[in-house]
Amino acid sequence: MQLERRMKRRQFILLLGMTVLWLGLVARLWWIQVGAAHRFTKRGIDLVKNAVKQRQQSIVLHSGRGDILDRNGYRFTGEEQLALILFPLARGSLKGTDGLKQVASIAGVSEEQLNDLMKNAKAPVMLRDTSKRLVALSEKQAERINKLAIPGIVSLAVTERYRSEEVAKHVIGYIHRNPELVQSLYPDEWKQGKKNAETTVGASGLERSFDRFLQGIEPSVLSYYVDGEGNPLRGLDIRYTSQQNEYYPLSLLSTLDAQMQRSVERIIDQRGLNVGSVVVLDVSTGDVLAMASRPAYDQSRVEAEKGDWQNRAVKQLPPGSVFKTVVAAAALSEGIISPTERFHCSGSYGKYGFSCWKKEGHGSLTMDEAFAHSCNIAFAEIAKRVGGEKLEEYARRLGLLTQVGHRTAHLFKLEGFRQIDGEEKGRVYLDDVSRKDEGVLIQTAIGQRDVRMTPLQIANMMATIARGGQPGQARLVQEITYKNGQSFFRFPVQSLDEAGIDYVTAKKLRTLLRLVVTSGTGKLLNNSSWPIAGKSGTAQTGAGHNERNHLWFAGYAPADNPRYAICVVAENQPVSTGNRAMEIFQDVVEEIAGRSL
Repeated sequence: MQLERRMKRRQFILLLGMTVLWLGLVARLWWIQVGAAHRFTKRGIDLVKNAVKQRQQSIVLHSGRGDILDRNGYRFTGEEQLALILFPLARGSLKGTDGLKQVASIAGVSEEQLNDLMKNAKAPVMLRDTSKRLVALSEKQAERINKLAIPGIVSLAVTERYRSEEVAKHVIGYIHRNPELVQSLYPDEWKQGKKNAETTVGASGLERSFDRFLQGIEPSVLSYYVDGEGNPLRGLDIRYTSQQNEYYPLSLLSTLDAQMQRSVERIIDQRGLNVGSVVVLDVSTGDVLAMASRPAYDQSRVEAEKGDWQNRAVKQLPPGSVFKTVVAAAALSEGIISPTERFHCSGSYGKYGFSCWKKEGHGSLTMDEAFAHSCNIAFAEIAKRVGGEKLEEYARRLGLLTQVGHRTAHLFKLEGFRQIDGEEKGRVYLDDVSRKDEGVLIQTAIGQRDVRMTPLQIANMMATIARGGQPGQARLVQEITYKNGQSFFRFPVQSLDEAGIDYVTAKKLRTLLRLVVTSGTGKLLNNSSWPIAGKSGTAQTGAGHNERNHLWFAGYAPADNPRYAICVVAENQPVSTGNRAMEIFQDVVEEIAGRSL
């Protein structure tokens, strides 16, 4: 009897366990197929969409994101054009016909070219030329191709977000899929299922900083549904999904001048600038008119680990003798030095291994002459009198220790919104370095040791001096607009929250900056179409056989009526190289002057 009870109890436990396991499996299947079909795993995978995709061949005709325009309405993010679209399923539709030959004839390409394109296609493709640009069709060509009614071959309007030949790529940035970033940026939308693992977000540039506004609507997609052999499913053969909205997506009206941007990038490529940047600002407003960075990169095929996508115009570097402008500002404003006071340069400071770039020395020279000829010894003496704390103070006054890009305290859900992505602050000293150490001070005076500034900050400083001493913010976007062109939000011209310098000091600095070109290290620029004022700089980056220099030239033009502040940096240049930055600066001024005549 007891044995029989034990056997029944074991059978009951086994049956109960199998029931629980069966119920668990049913619950799991229900969760996968119903409860979490659209939100499976933490990555937000949509199982329903993925199942549909297995029987779907699709191509995106428009990303649904808002556009980024220059100040005159030119679209950096692509224009709509008619393209020839070929789906892999068309291979079956073309068997035993001369359809491909007819399409090739209408499109103006060879039948072999289309055949090769179709043969290798594993997903829908668009007809491109040898440089990977879309082959644009006319309305008449598109109409004739569509009249052929070949399943899988169609001509429709397509808007590619990025074009291979486009400019301002570092400023515009790029988009990518990053589920973790989507979840952190849009937690509410993620929970509501409005955004998922397939959502693209801005990875850099304006695409990143303005992502919330550019997100827009769902992409416009052309799809064919196919059977297991890749043939169109009857009744479900072709679908076009597009959301029409009068107001969205929003667009950005930037401050960039596309024509000027294109000219600047052409100049730096012709001059062989492999690593470096150029910034052009409107002196009166602080608007960024052009901002170019090298190395170049492909927005559609980004190799994130290489870092070529980073905008070097907003990354900090040692500024070299350009920093002497700050030393001069502090000395003149505090009344410590007179422009006519004389100094003696023998070529060597006498200790710390510190020397002037001119080995034999400059001899006796005034402060004006010391600035024009960039004498290290004279400026070491001036910096000692000014003191380390005052140097840091005037760097701050001139906007060199903060992010100078346009900032909005409250912009909808965003607090402390900044327009410029990845912009770094500058610095004069590391936190634990003594401001009173003589060896530190004299190296700081010539923009070496711990001194770091961005090209954008230096351009902004030159605009500040040209304007009279009050630093402003560098504006990159002037307005966000609705799809119908109405204004969504305008960004006003704004000053930086820094003290700046007085007008008299700014005027004295303008005299010094002009002397650099008329009689100093910038004499190469003295034959330009416009009179130029500015400061050269050479920052050492290494020693011995590996020594390379960052070459700078920053200033403004025309010197007598400043309109444009410009900063050029040629990074990692061989010691024997001439000042490529100065050559590029002159080319940029000549280009702008030529347009203005």
